[in-house]
Amino acid sequence: MTPPPARRRRSGAEGSAPARSLPRRGAVRRAQAITTYGVGALIAVDHESFVVSGLDGADEHWNADEAPRVYERRLARVLDVEHFRLPPASDDSSKDGLRVRRFPLMHSCPECNELRRHRDFNPPPSKSVCGTCEADLVPSRFVIACEAGHLDEFPYWHWVHRAAGRGTSTAGSCGGTLTLRASGRSSSLRSIRVSCSCGSVPEVSMEGSFRRSALKDLGLRCRGTRPWLGTSVPADSCGLTPRTLQRGSSAVWQPVLKSALSIPPWSDGRADPLTPYWDQLRKLSSRAEVEMCLKFAFGGECPVPLDEVMELLAAEQEEDADSDKAPTFDHRYRALRNKEYERLRAGNDERERSRKEQFICETPLGDPAALDGLGVTGPMLVKKLREVRALKAFTRLTDPDSTTETDEAALSSARLNWLPAMEVRGEGVFLRLAENPLAAWEKLAAVTGRAERICRAHQHVMEQRASDPTRVQPSPATPRMVLLHTLAHVLINEWSLDAGYPAAALRERLYSDEEMAGLLIYTATSDSAGSLGGLVAQGEPERLAASIRSAIRRTSWCSADPLCVEAEASGIDGTNLAACHACVMLPETSCEHNNILLDRALLVGTPEDPHLGFFANILAH
Repeated sequence: MTPPPARRRRSGAEGSAPARSLPRRGAVRRAQAITTYGVGALIAVDHESFVVSGLDGADEHWNADEAPRVYERRLARVLDVEHFRLPPASDDSSKDGLRVRRFPLMHSCPECNELRRHRDFNPPPSKSVCGTCEADLVPSRFVIACEAGHLDEFPYWHWVHRAAGRGTSTAGSCGGTLTLRASGRSSSLRSIRVSCSCGSVPEVSMEGSFRRSALKDLGLRCRGTRPWLGTSVPADSCGLTPRTLQRGSSAVWQPVLKSALSIPPWSDGRADPLTPYWDQLRKLSSRAEVEMCLKFAFGGECPVPLDEVMELLAAEQEEDADSDKAPTFDHRYRALRNKEYERLRAGNDERERSRKEQFICETPLGDPAALDGLGVTGPMLVKKLREVRALKAFTRLTDPDSTTETDEAALSSARLNWLPAMEVRGEGVFLRLAENPLAAWEKLAAVTGRAERICRAHQHVMEQRASDPTRVQPSPATPRMVLLHTLAHVLINEWSLDAGYPAAALRERLYSDEEMAGLLIYTATSDSAGSLGGLVAQGEPERLAASIRSAIRRTSWCSADPLCVEAEASGIDGTNLAACHACVMLPETSCEHNNILLDRALLVGTPEDPHLGFFANILAH
């Protein structure tokens, strides 16, 4: 990982510009560049702090060997890009890495206690020490952010001078020097003291700076700064009221990740040479026009047979969302999931495919009668799968699932035809809920009542956090969705104990609407835990039946009961019911919905109503 080049450039031999030799600061894994330290995220390296730079110029400085292109046509079409790129590795042998910028710029010296911008300490080149005391500088613990994704320095001068009633436009005009010290009495904000040498205001503590209205009371509005894209302040301020955050808080950066499984006919890589020409090909209506376009594009013979090109075009049109109006992103992404569900049900036999095939899904050899009476049907063994996860954007202060697209912060100032992504391979088990028992269970008044409570709480949270509540999509919390989600969690917990996989190495993928009721549990990881074959073995009917029975019995009791099962609301803003970390919650990387929309009572019932649970018959035997 390297910071952006300095503004002054020295001349090399014979007056030519020298090759860039940028200082390195730490290292991150490729997966972290998508999920943890992506564009716009703050990263601490030793005693320094940086923000990961945007993608402007990445085409030039990302080495093609270290950041190769990744193709997944279905996901690229939904995200309106041409291709994806793996983030560059940032180990000792890498030629470049992720670019970063120093942020926050406000630092304090633990020796002289001065609080000022980093450059005002006159540190030596490539070092972060006080030019006077030679002590390591400490980046500001506090930053401010708004729900539009902007990020800025904490306004220390305004905070100290708030009692003097000075206007916001006179920041720093007193001529004094700010100091920051810790009283040492406690670790609370009250012990962090800020003062100004101008002598016109008393020393104040940081207590109260995290209140929602703290900066609004100072008359401050968000300036719209985007330090990951540059240091300049836009002419038009954002206007939202920013909030104070700890520099290391998870609320400072939340990735907006979108993913797709590679399924036929796109899963063997044959369509990759056609990537730059899809937009042109989709506009053509006849086979002859497609053939002529391909001959012109490739200057002769196309590397993909014409019959296969026509098959791929037909598959694209089939996956288009059915809508009279222009389909929204949510419609297109839902259509992507629908096609995956169809393919997982239909399977893809390995004996009929080439070695390059990246999706192998087969029916188990065991007797399906082992699952009779459990309410589960149609298990499929996904022996081979490939998933592409792309970083679409990021949010601040709000969870990505509760925001509209207008609240997402961009990864670059100029639109790019690609996005950073990671490519993972693994295996999994797909299963469905039996339609007749599910339809009867969904009509129970007690079931719909519990799901409606979760739905109302989730809808309220989304509307409260969105900048435009009228554009918020309806909550997905239906009875079958909550049931599928909770079942996926308890199976992951069960298989982490029985099959030896860590829970963090397993992931869920839910397929839920009026016509879908399935889930995929898979091991799409970038390490060796992804394809050892142990998870596929859990999908054989006899073993799957035993796993479901064991998981349901284990879930029927929580160490936090009776408080857990009798809870009127739990989780973030009441978006769970009977669910806690002692029973069904997972590592957040394993869950599609950040551990919300869960209720184990819909699986096993409650002491007052044991028949509420979809799997209550398992506990009765």
